[in-house]
Amino acid sequence: MKFRTFIEQDEDGIFVATCPSLPGCISQGNTREEALNNIKDAIEGYLISLKKHDEPIPSPISEELLDINI
Repeated sequence: MKFRTFIEQDEDGIFVATCPSLPGCISQGNTREEALNNIKDAIEGYLISLKKHDEPIPSPISEELLDINI
């Protein structure tokens, strides 16, 4: 499954990763790579918890790539 994640650097230089389709699923790291690894772990834990509590699992991302000529 693929979930969209966003990684932004905060004012202290820490990289914060979020997964918008999983409310509250946030992690961080000192580098982009560390933040990405940490959010992967957070997403896995989130999905395991949803399954354990018989909650619905959000659909993975589905994207359309658009070719726009200007």
